[in-house]
Amino acid sequence: MQNYLIRNIAVVNEGRTTVQDVWIRNSRIEKIAPNITVSGQYTEINGEGKHLLPGVIDDQVHFREPGLTQKATIYTEARAAVAGGTTSFMEMPNTKPAALTQELLEDKYTIARHHSLANYSFFMGAANDNVEEILKTNAKKESVCGVKIFMGSSTGNMLVDNYLTLETVFSNSELLIATHCEDEKIIRANMEAFQREKGDQLTAADHPLIRNVEACFESSLVAIQFAQKHNARLHILHISTARELQLFSNMLPLEEKRITAEVCVHHLHFTADDYAQYGNLIKCNPAIKAAENRTALWQGLLDNRLDIIATDHAPHTWEEKQQPYLQAPSGVPLVQHSLLLMLEYVRKGDITIEKVVEKMSHAPAVCFQIKERGFLREGYFADCVIVDLHGNTNVHKENIYYKCGWSPFEDHTFPAAVTHTFVSGHLAYSEGVFNENTLGQRLAFSR
Repeated sequence: MQNYLIRNIAVVNEGRTTVQDVWIRNSRIEKIAPNITVSGQYTEINGEGKHLLPGVIDDQVHFREPGLTQKATIYTEARAAVAGGTTSFMEMPNTKPAALTQELLEDKYTIARHHSLANYSFFMGAANDNVEEILKTNAKKESVCGVKIFMGSSTGNMLVDNYLTLETVFSNSELLIATHCEDEKIIRANMEAFQREKGDQLTAADHPLIRNVEACFESSLVAIQFAQKHNARLHILHISTARELQLFSNMLPLEEKRITAEVCVHHLHFTADDYAQYGNLIKCNPAIKAAENRTALWQGLLDNRLDIIATDHAPHTWEEKQQPYLQAPSGVPLVQHSLLLMLEYVRKGDITIEKVVEKMSHAPAVCFQIKERGFLREGYFADCVIVDLHGNTNVHKENIYYKCGWSPFEDHTFPAAVTHTFVSGHLAYSEGVFNENTLGQRLAFSR
């Protein structure tokens, strides 16, 4: 493995930005200091005018393998992630077959070990009838990121609505429990009412009215009640409403929270007004909602009621998305452009680069207790990204690396560029070129 000395770069870490040299040796950050002198063979990178960030850790992606590889594979989506500055991902269980047994869960780790350019972990899936398999994951709490419960149905049909199952998991799981919270009864009642009124003339603009604020709030409230009853470690994914923010606190440091929350980049960027332009391309669960929700989500992010920024990267083929609303699947491909999007908001003055690093790198590492990643610290794995805040990235078909080949940001120019991505000290991506001779590692957890 090559060693690297990055000179005169603005190091963004733990709330501060300082110009330093960074010495990367044998997969780790060996030294961060001004004017480092080293010997032996190494590659020097001039970081002047650029920023070094910890690699993004995305705690919610759907890479579709096994079984849905017409949409995506672990290989293609991990490459896209690395090109966008994401060095580690945690992938969801609603594949085909779903990861509902320990054997099927380990099958995904095997695929990633042979094909993922980024570091990886996979959630154990929950169903109404696999409690015994779920609880076997307690023995793997140092090597599996968590248990995923769909408390609302989404892509993959893994709804858990048996309260006895929920009671058992919340009272016995020793791992973090991540939940998709939308109340299925409310959604079904709304859908029936809209179909009675509009028949098959429903469009994507109806999506946030069918999967509405009430459905999100009621389900999140139930999850929190289960967690509080059993002192479980709960992480609620993709918060999308202003009303849900009243359920979360910013009175404790993240390390002490038993209930945490995530917001996704598309809910911070798009609003219901954008369905007129994008239609089914931004149809996702939970839905992108009215603009007042986006405003509140930004407030909750900045005041630390929302702990993590993620993507819920969920690719579907272009042809699937062109179907009528009722047939078009929910999900948006986002992992390649999430950091660039947040850096655009840095340029606009809506958030600091230090806060972006906190929410996309530090907080996922703390929340999931990831070993030796998520920070630029001596001795930690060298998962890091060089970004040029004076550069530009124009998104077009030729540089979209998702297997599905499309992005809602196509033809958009981000006012920043990811120039280099290191994964465990390996320069996996540099100036548009991938180096795949070293693959990512399985994430480990300090639990």
